[in-house]
Amino acid sequence: MPLARTVGENGPVMNVAAVGRLRDGVRELLRPSGTLPPLSWRGQLFDVLLALGLLLAALVFGDNDETAAPRRVQVVVGPAVPEVPARPVPEPFLPIDHGEAGWTAVMFLVVVLPLVLRRRYPLAVLWIVLGTAPVVSDNDAALRVSFYACVIAAYTAAVYSPYRVPALASLPAAALLYTQIRESAVPTVPDDAVPFLILIPIAVAADGLRRWKRRADEGRARLSTLEREQAEALRRAAEHERARIARELHDVVTHNVSVMVIQAGAARKVMHANPDQAREALLAVEAGGRAAMAELRHVMGLLTMNNDGPDPAGTAGLTPQPGLDRLEALVQRVRDTGIPAELTVAGQPRPLLPGVELTAYRVVQEALTNTVKHAAGANAAVLIEYGTDELRVEVTDTGGTPSTSAATGDGHGLIGLRERLAVYGGTLHTRRRLSGGFRVTAQIPLEAP
Repeated sequence: MPLARTVGENGPVMNVAAVGRLRDGVRELLRPSGTLPPLSWRGQLFDVLLALGLLLAALVFGDNDETAAPRRVQVVVGPAVPEVPARPVPEPFLPIDHGEAGWTAVMFLVVVLPLVLRRRYPLAVLWIVLGTAPVVSDNDAALRVSFYACVIAAYTAAVYSPYRVPALASLPAAALLYTQIRESAVPTVPDDAVPFLILIPIAVAADGLRRWKRRADEGRARLSTLEREQAEALRRAAEHERARIARELHDVVTHNVSVMVIQAGAARKVMHANPDQAREALLAVEAGGRAAMAELRHVMGLLTMNNDGPDPAGTAGLTPQPGLDRLEALVQRVRDTGIPAELTVAGQPRPLLPGVELTAYRVVQEALTNTVKHAAGANAAVLIEYGTDELRVEVTDTGGTPSTSAATGDGHGLIGLRERLAVYGGTLHTRRRLSGGFRVTAQIPLEAP
């Protein structure tokens, strides 16, 4: 029945998932963790000389027949003088059989030739040396040279190969290979040399650990310095931007207060002659005072900075600040640069706080400026949407090519917009469009009409 087959339906699915995870894990292990260091001509020459030196040493020290028979020495013990065989003197290279000297020289060349490319292809050279070891295993002299070549190739792979995991995994495999092929592959170590073989690697490892720790400490110090410098730069940018915003909002409040003073003076003059006109002027003063107080409540939460030197934001001599009624002129200036741009107003327009209108104007101005600088040839669209409780500003472009002025930006424009919107509890979202181009969206909460 079909239902009987559904009991084990998850089994193959789980097996496929496990195989997929295993495949991904293996792929991650085999992924290179870095790049090869640059190889100079001096390094290439050194590798050639190293391979040639190993070949010549094997030929010179291997051409010796005196090692064929062990020597015998006399040891005097009491009255008798017995002869005991002497311990064979360990040699770095084994003797070459003169009957196979030519073939042995060819095997020497095959073994040491890959070392010429040891730093260009470190892991591949190690595997090639390991692959030639079984081929030359019948020749003790060539197998000994293959062991030395393997030591050099293994060191190179461990130090230079970007494939760290396969390189480190190849080292125990190489040790196992040479211990299993033939005993003559590994040279004999004299008893007197054992302390040196223990102490010297410890000293080298300790020195390497010390150098690594020093480099790590220096790297952490540099990273910490860069982080502090970046944080300080962002803090200064935010402070300068907040100071500029505070000055602009100050101008808005000053404008409202100036209008209030003028209207109050006019009301005083016509109070007896025309009470109705004086009443209208006083109502306008009341409305202006409420607007000014609302602006001041927002400004009080804004941090400012002392500015005894030149104006860092270039805002000296600001005229009365622009509002939403000047967006059409702004869009027209963008059209004059050669970028098709359109302005759309949705919802029911209504009077807003001057600071809110200024903030919305600056969002559109910054977004269109970025379009001109970074998306030459694109189409731009500006949407102003009046909602019940928020004002939504959206600027989009279709993408283009950066202009020559694209590299001159300091990256503080978005910081300024977020600081400006934060005064009124607004938010800013910037992202790339799936169809190409960029989208900037700002949402500013409004009081209910």
